[in-house]
Amino acid sequence: MTDLAKHRDRRPIADKIAADIRALVMAGEWEPGSQVPSNSELQEQYGTSNMTVQRALAALKDEELLEGRSGSGVFVRDHATQTISPASYMAPSEPGEPYRWVSEAAERDQRGSNKILRVAEVKPPKRVAKALGLGAQGTAVLRSRIGLLNDEPAELANSYYPIELAKGTRLADRRKIPGGSPTLLAEMGYPPREQADEVAARKATREEHEHLELPGDVAVLEIFRVVYSDNQRPIEVTELIKPGHLYKMGYHLPMH
Repeated sequence: MTDLAKHRDRRPIADKIAADIRALVMAGEWEPGSQVPSNSELQEQYGTSNMTVQRALAALKDEELLEGRSGSGVFVRDHATQTISPASYMAPSEPGEPYRWVSEAAERDQRGSNKILRVAEVKPPKRVAKALGLGAQGTAVLRSRIGLLNDEPAELANSYYPIELAKGTRLADRRKIPGGSPTLLAEMGYPPREQADEVAARKATREEHEHLELPGDVAVLEIFRVVYSDNQRPIEVTELIKPGHLYKMGYHLPMH
């Protein structure tokens, strides 16, 4: 058996059609607001039945990538996939300015806000403990929040801070932090200097699905972020989850 035959796409034809269309929408090849080819055109293109095409389009409507308009047909959603620039949120805010999540949203004509879910001293997940340099029984302060754009869930963030750094500070307080955690850390003498991101795509957990109000079984982007201060000291680890059908990650890396 050839390698090609061994790895042939064995998904149902409706899933294949949905995957092709999803890629075109996410890449911007089918622009926001544009009309999708008719069912008969898609039937001819894929050599399949109208029912199969309808099943594919229904899945994409559930994911809110497409929308049906009575008497007009099916159209691509009106808003394009948004690119996130992770580095833009690391720097402390200017004096008197809001958290960069809010100010960056305003520059895109969006309304940014945060909802605090939980603040507690916890035993962190293994990879978080390792990144923070904690022992097997080490604890950290967890700040869990939902980032909102125009009152819609845009990200779920679980941020962990070393207990000796956070205890007794606003990091351990349930109230929102003026200017965000980068500003407070800088004021405490731990200015963020660099960050390391690991990015993965996967299916959402039940908690993520509910908090992010995800449509259907869409994938999420998982960003595991370690923020360092002077002398490569880890001061924050964040598990950031974003809806995969709404966002892309954007990096601008200088060449040396």
